[in-house]
Amino acid sequence: MELTDILKTLETQGIKRIRLGTFDIDGILRGKYVSREKFESAASSGMGFCDVLFGWDMNDDLYDRDSLTGWRTGYPDAHAKIDLDTFRIVPWEPDTAFFLMDVYDGDGTPYPLSPRHLLSRLIAKTKDLGYTFRAASEYEYFFFRETSHSLYEKGFRDLTPLSPGMFGYSAVRAATHSDLVHSVIDSMDAFDIEIEGMHTETGPGVYDTAIRHSDGIVAADRGALFKNGIKELAPRHNLIATFMAKWNADLPGCSGHIHQSLIDPEGNNLFASDDGSLSDLARSYLAGVLELMPAMTTLYCPNINSYKRAVPGVWSPVNVSWGMDNRTTAIRAIAGGSPKATRLECRLPGADANPYLAMAACLASGLYGIERGLEPPDPVRGNAYETENLVGLPSNLGSAAAILKASEGAREWLTDTFVDHYVMTREYEVRRYEKAVTDWELKRYFEVT
Repeated sequence: MELTDILKTLETQGIKRIRLGTFDIDGILRGKYVSREKFESAASSGMGFCDVLFGWDMNDDLYDRDSLTGWRTGYPDAHAKIDLDTFRIVPWEPDTAFFLMDVYDGDGTPYPLSPRHLLSRLIAKTKDLGYTFRAASEYEYFFFRETSHSLYEKGFRDLTPLSPGMFGYSAVRAATHSDLVHSVIDSMDAFDIEIEGMHTETGPGVYDTAIRHSDGIVAADRGALFKNGIKELAPRHNLIATFMAKWNADLPGCSGHIHQSLIDPEGNNLFASDDGSLSDLARSYLAGVLELMPAMTTLYCPNINSYKRAVPGVWSPVNVSWGMDNRTTAIRAIAGGSPKATRLECRLPGADANPYLAMAACLASGLYGIERGLEPPDPVRGNAYETENLVGLPSNLGSAAAILKASEGAREWLTDTFVDHYVMTREYEVRRYEKAVTDWELKRYFEVT
């Protein structure tokens, strides 16, 4: 949209408040409210936004090692530009508009640590090759009858879920809480995030939501804004939501699957073949995703807790594998039905993954496979957890970060600057964890040692 058209819309709809935001390395929305006057100025010439955005972790703890920002540089302002195409009215905030921002260096070049810029660059590369990246996110997440205060007061223990029991696909549970379900569907639709399906999953108060596919950067925008939107909507229903990969050892984890395909300029799905199988292009893309999967695991599974989900038998992959409509493999190929629906589903990402980085990992790996004309191994038929001779995926964040750090393929497509910074942030997370004394350690060692 043009700025003049947006200003007219703000005026006619009586929009009084404007929210601006951008997503950091961990997929957390960082932003502010601005006045109409400030918005007009920023939309024309940009605005300053402290680059500490990429110098701290998800809890605002400053990294102890410099990258492009740190105490050494004094945490200066980066240059933020508003992406006018992301204009939305916030349905759950009366008279409030929202825009995403992109961050740039002082010389006007895209800030190299920005996840949105990283994915945008890969999407542009895809366009240069004559393809359009089409993708969609699918998330699992839990609702609790808690508040931010009660979580801390309870020490994140003995939480009350939205509903008890293990009712996956429960019509009764979803209908009982139809006010919440309807609110999510209707609010997201009004927020330009179309929901294709929503149902209860297996576990107390857990839901699965599939977002309709989009082309280009919009797919990741919608995934990231959906997660943030759920967190803003939940308190309005006296609830709190989590996308934590594995909040309870006795329950299934939360996935963040990525569905993807490549489309030609006429809108044809290039992953579909005439005989109903995967096309040669899709097979090369698939082969690339599989070959770089160990290196990209830390983008799919970015946190210490992510690897508590990645264990056998709980619907999360543990090895480099693929199969036709096989939910035990890392990549589930969906083909044989409508050509439009032919796609690859990457099942490794948890719901805690940054959508921009998870999609960037998929797309970079797929282009890597296409560039080299790779061929995938034979598909797994049956239970991938019990199939022999499959390459195992890294089982903890430290190992995953080390593999990414050493990967020439990942560095080629993600850049040295981004890989070095991202690895530094994950190594920092590991060091913080290694210093922590957990409840498990206290219960196991306190009295008996």
